[in-house]
Amino acid sequence: MSTEKGRLRRRTDEDGGLPPSSPAIVSPYDTQARYARRGQVTRWKGFLVHLTETCAIAGTNVITDVATTPATTNDAQALPGIHTRLHRRGLLPAEHLVDGGYTSLVHVAQAAREHQVAVTGPLPGNPTRQHRDNEGFGRDDFHIDFDRHQVTCPRGQVSKGWHGPYPTSSPTAAPLIVARFTKGQCQPCPVRSQCTTSRGSARNVGFPPRELLELQLRARDEQQSPAWRQRYAVRSGIEGTVCEFVNGHGMRHCRYRGQTKAHVQHVLTAIAVNIERLSTGPLPDEPLPPRPSTAFQNYLDRTRIPRSRSWRAVGS
Repeated sequence: MSTEKGRLRRRTDEDGGLPPSSPAIVSPYDTQARYARRGQVTRWKGFLVHLTETCAIAGTNVITDVATTPATTNDAQALPGIHTRLHRRGLLPAEHLVDGGYTSLVHVAQAAREHQVAVTGPLPGNPTRQHRDNEGFGRDDFHIDFDRHQVTCPRGQVSKGWHGPYPTSSPTAAPLIVARFTKGQCQPCPVRSQCTTSRGSARNVGFPPRELLELQLRARDEQQSPAWRQRYAVRSGIEGTVCEFVNGHGMRHCRYRGQTKAHVQHVLTAIAVNIERLSTGPLPDEPLPPRPSTAFQNYLDRTRIPRSRSWRAVGS
């Protein structure tokens, strides 16, 4: 970075001189590698790989798709491409169990509309302050009338404005409709403090279009049922697959430069995993063999320390 006097100096976070992660080059050896951070712990430089595998009760589960994206790519952005490739190969599932990072309302609706695939995964929670604090009036306490373009608040006031849907800057975010209540409606309200802390004493209520809102409410309600949790628990098997790729085949160490060649490595690794599974796994009509207990579980059994019933028992 050049100063006004023409001298070079290092860019820092403090002066805002660092570019965003998506265009920033982080390695002199691979100009396509990018820096990414997930949460407070996970950080890496390179690429991101998305794995899709079958989860049948009987037979051997195999990898059906491998996608390699820049490390800064949102997970949900990879979902349409995965479904397109699975459709081309005739491998589309009726239900696709995914991590919460893939459950963008836009792409969940797109998968159902274009491929008749039910994408199942935890939707992001309601981000409003009232919902987080579990007090006051959140968005779901307002009645939305899409036909009349009106929103009615819990105290019976009807919105004076309806604007949108506005497109969002994020490709994974749904368009937003905003209903506006005026200062004259909100300021005299005896429960205004439970609804808004705005200095203007007015409330704006944002929500997606009708199709996406109905999908969101239906999915969030279904996620509370034990049947949904039991069905979704099958997805935990992919974590073991990721561990197999990383620890058994060195997936986190790129042997080639550039995203295209890194993708070749990921695909060849998936082929190796499938061959290994098919050569040692059960036949298609045979049930999967029980997994052996871990060393920690064996220790608890030997020392007669009680453990949760959900843990695998010895020999089961």
